[in-house]
Amino acid sequence: MWDEKRLKEIAVFNPRETLKKGAVAKRIAMEQLQPFCRDVSAFDFAAFNGGTKFRNGDTIMARITPCLENGKMAKINVLDEDEVGFGSTEYIVLRAREEIDEDFLYYLIYSSYVREAAIKSMVGSSGRQRVQTSVLENLLIRVPPYREQQKIGRTLKDIDDKIASNRAINKNLEEQLTALYEDLISSSRCIMSTVGDIAEKIAMGPFGSNIKVSTFVNQGIPIISGNHLRGLFLEEHSFNYITEAHAEKLGNSIVYPNDIIFTHAGNIGTVAMIPPDCNYEYYIISQRQFYLRCDENKVVPEYVLLYFHSRKGQQKLLSYANQTAVPSIAQPATNLKKITIPLPTYTTQKKWQRTTEPLVSLYLKNRCENMRLCSIRDTLLPRLMSGELDVSNIEL
Repeated sequence: MWDEKRLKEIAVFNPRETLKKGAVAKRIAMEQLQPFCRDVSAFDFAAFNGGTKFRNGDTIMARITPCLENGKMAKINVLDEDEVGFGSTEYIVLRAREEIDEDFLYYLIYSSYVREAAIKSMVGSSGRQRVQTSVLENLLIRVPPYREQQKIGRTLKDIDDKIASNRAINKNLEEQLTALYEDLISSSRCIMSTVGDIAEKIAMGPFGSNIKVSTFVNQGIPIISGNHLRGLFLEEHSFNYITEAHAEKLGNSIVYPNDIIFTHAGNIGTVAMIPPDCNYEYYIISQRQFYLRCDENKVVPEYVLLYFHSRKGQQKLLSYANQTAVPSIAQPATNLKKITIPLPTYTTQKKWQRTTEPLVSLYLKNRCENMRLCSIRDTLLPRLMSGELDVSNIEL
């Protein structure tokens, strides 16, 4: 029998924890949360001077726009037993009450039912709207018996565990590819070339006024944002779309397979390539992105991609950063053209490409599997949370 309860009856909101002012502890910043990703991918150590506090097993959820809409939430998994960490004041922390499974709670908060209710409750000035915690606390939830909660949580957790495993493998593959790039540079005679000399095209995303929420449609041409630029290759999930006719008007911001996308405002330094086996014929980049289309008669795009993932490539890219409230790269298209890059001969690059091809293929295979697993998880989730799917025969 499923009971109807308010969310605050199954979760403690912002539970009290003790952390002395000035004490050094693990901090999870908003920018360290990956969109629509269960696991915390990074943290740092900092002196505590305020913020939300949490323990392993707690769910954190952004309460401010656009972070909530962009899927900034996670289940804390990087703390030791009895360790307290802290993070942004813009988090809501939820802890499972007695007889509530913590995995079940995380996936409940992740569900569109809770997220959409949270988004609808937002109030405040444009660009700084926040969730009304009281509305979320009183949201009515259907709650199954504890044993069924465990089965629902385990079913979805197993999928996310496989996604996490594939991501870890791909992280290792990135390191191997970077090492092969460094070996190539150290063992080859290179000439120095500007990016402008090897580019077929470098262009910016559209002005913000050209892409508004009011122009989004359910299907059409996908818009690439910073959320899609994790790792080496474009991640295809949670797109917003505009119509084909609208995209044609923004023709200078259309990108294709093998184009390399950069972020010039916000999370600067992120670089990813649209892979040959992508899901769409073309895409539109958002106003915070710009792109490089390589002249493939002069250079191998994967080589350029790995250059900008290398320490030296990142240093050169970030040397044009402005120290402002929102980090940004000054005159991104112009300055990208000026960056010099060491180039082995084209024949040497093609030989290197053949060497790295098995690693790239495995990376892309894992990427495709993760997209499929995300789709399965997000299809199952509402059906499990509503009781539509019977889990009584699942063994724990």
